[in-house]
Amino acid sequence: MSIRRLWSNPKSLGDVNMVTEELKNLYYKRLLPIEKYYSFHHFHSPSYEDADFDNKPMVLVMGQYSAGKTTFIRYLIEQEFPGSRVGPEPTTDCFTALMYGDTERIIPGNALTVDPKKPFRNLNIFGNSFLNRLQCVQMPNQVLENISIIDTPGILTASKRKLSRGYDFPAVLRWFAERVDRIILLFDSHKLEFSDELTWAFGALLGFEDKLRVVLNKADRMDSQQLMRVYGALMWSLGKVFRTPEILRVYIGSFWSEPRQMCDHYQLIELEEEDLLSDIRNLPRNAAVRKLNDLVKRARLAHAHIISYLKQEMPTIFCKESKKHNLIYQLPVIFTKIQQRHQVPAGDFPDCTKMQEKLLGHDFSKFKALKPALMTSLDKLLTTDIANRMPLLQQQEMSKKSLPSVLDGEFLGTFRPEHYRRDPFKELPKDDESSEIDLDGWVVERYKPKYDEIFYNLSPSEGKLSGTKVKKWMITTLLPNSVLAHIWRLSDIDGDGMLDNEEFALAVHLIEGKLEGHWLPRQLPSHLVPPSKRLSTVAEAAI
Repeated sequence: MSIRRLWSNPKSLGDVNMVTEELKNLYYKRLLPIEKYYSFHHFHSPSYEDADFDNKPMVLVMGQYSAGKTTFIRYLIEQEFPGSRVGPEPTTDCFTALMYGDTERIIPGNALTVDPKKPFRNLNIFGNSFLNRLQCVQMPNQVLENISIIDTPGILTASKRKLSRGYDFPAVLRWFAERVDRIILLFDSHKLEFSDELTWAFGALLGFEDKLRVVLNKADRMDSQQLMRVYGALMWSLGKVFRTPEILRVYIGSFWSEPRQMCDHYQLIELEEEDLLSDIRNLPRNAAVRKLNDLVKRARLAHAHIISYLKQEMPTIFCKESKKHNLIYQLPVIFTKIQQRHQVPAGDFPDCTKMQEKLLGHDFSKFKALKPALMTSLDKLLTTDIANRMPLLQQQEMSKKSLPSVLDGEFLGTFRPEHYRRDPFKELPKDDESSEIDLDGWVVERYKPKYDEIFYNLSPSEGKLSGTKVKKWMITTLLPNSVLAHIWRLSDIDGDGMLDNEEFALAVHLIEGKLEGHWLPRQLPSHLVPPSKRLSTVAEAAI
């Protein structure tokens, strides 16, 4: 079964759609009426729409400029994307949403926010200055079939802190942080600097630490002693910013598809890379649980109790304005009273300072009193409805598969040939069907004598090299394991877990191309398939 067919399982797709519809119905039936009644969207975040439930899991990639954000995204999707630029200066100046599409196109920000099928409609509250810095890139990519990726502008350093972006950058980050499934925060191990804007960005992420993964990038460019010092400094700085007893997990790596420099901690980088890719790989499997988790977070906020208390304390006719300001000033005391009266945990209250700021612009006399029927519905959501949906969520988790391509898994170590057994011609575009393949030319043929010398020096058994022998040779190229895994899958055409001389020549040819800076093909094109493999495949198809 091919990787592509693993994703086309109709049972899995049906389970996912069923779970999504269940969560959507719960929100519209139980929670949305309460949010509208107590003007939840004025104080916290806009109401959910269909697109917030239906869209794929999203990964937000952020960090200071030149930390490797765009390169990291290229590494995940294994190809360039329109508008991407890489350099030591600030090259990414806008928010770019990478999403799947049958054809490659760019959707500008203003058009993007009026599309009901995209989860970005509520971004229009940040105005034209932000929307001019927002775009969506749609492209046919196997990874983007299952997740969407948000590239962000580089966070400015201290020397550039006086520059204005023209929009509320931390507020935009918080909007995305609330809706994405994973936040990847990259640091350049050679430029570890905590600027004012970075501190403000951290403030926007408070409350979403469970989604955050910190990456210390470009770690192969320094020795182990330097890395230890930089890692310690980063952990100390993060502890000061987040002020929690839990320590954030920091991944050490060099996330790009080019050869890494050999260093004492090379194996550590490989292990850390696999841990992070494994975490991203499981996002589609856990997407429904994350949506449920965010739903419960919204439901548990003590917003209705706060609004109803303020309404209750307001005078009927006189001294409304002075009473309003007095109530805002006493909001911390009010939180304590509500906590004791209704047995609400302290963690279910919003940030007091931000709540005070937003209350200033509202007329308390228009607030709604506590409505028992709505509160009963909310209790039923949290105690009964959610519990009844958990078996369906667990069933969906079991049926969902991992991400393809660079996120497939460890290279050769857990290799199972039957998972990658494929007919290469069936995965080619329609204009490259086997009946139209030119069986005469093979571009690798001219280099094959050189490749054969390497092949026979590795001591093949019965005309083939085992995966273990090939791996020992391939890792000497210093290419990342995930890139070598992709080369292996392209080269092992018959899926037997070994390479003959033609398959090995193909593997070496792909490695040399990668070392020269070329992108690897998504599927093996006809001109790279060895002639003997083409003939056997055509014969099998005829039978």
